[in-house]
Amino acid sequence: MKGFEYNIGDIAKELARKYSTMSHDDLDVLRNILVPMKFNKGDMILSEGDICRHIYYIDKGLVRQFYIKKGKEVTEHLAVEGNIVMCIESLFRDEKTRLQVEAIENTLIFALPKVRLEEVALHNQNIQILYRKILEESLIQSQVHADLVRFETAKDRYKKLCKLQPQVVARTPLIYIASYLQMTPETLSRVRSMTLLD
Repeated sequence: MKGFEYNIGDIAKELARKYSTMSHDDLDVLRNILVPMKFNKGDMILSEGDICRHIYYIDKGLVRQFYIKKGKEVTEHLAVEGNIVMCIESLFRDEKTRLQVEAIENTLIFALPKVRLEEVALHNQNIQILYRKILEESLIQSQVHADLVRFETAKDRYKKLCKLQPQVVARTPLIYIASYLQMTPETLSRVRSMTLLD
């Protein structure tokens, strides 16, 4: 895949800026953990039955996490640049995942291998903080999505998603957005029309 250039040191700095304060030595340690991965549009990053062994940080691109229920794909998570993706149960239980992760656009990811991250975190407090903050963010995102579909009307779900993740809304096929918001594509079309009139 062409067109994806990166500086791994810049990625380490970006992660540090977002999640933890780090010295130059800490940044070197983090840089040595990061594993760049490139995926073409439509590639599977993680398939059902795989074991999730990494935390994935998206540097460029768009990713969706989904599962199959009664023969249909259900989108559980959508993520763009600066977001984290992982199958948390598989990651921590070392079990096969039922979730799948797919690149919706050409995507550049930096993986943080869990085993390596935990080894380093034992001796490095700032890496430990980064690890904890990433997990906190992931859990909060799951809760926000759960509350969105649990408590909000269809219209409010869409409006809130537009506010929280405008890039996701702008770039994701509507069928995936509808699934993520737990509504039919027809309902989403109606809701979008109503929102435009507001």
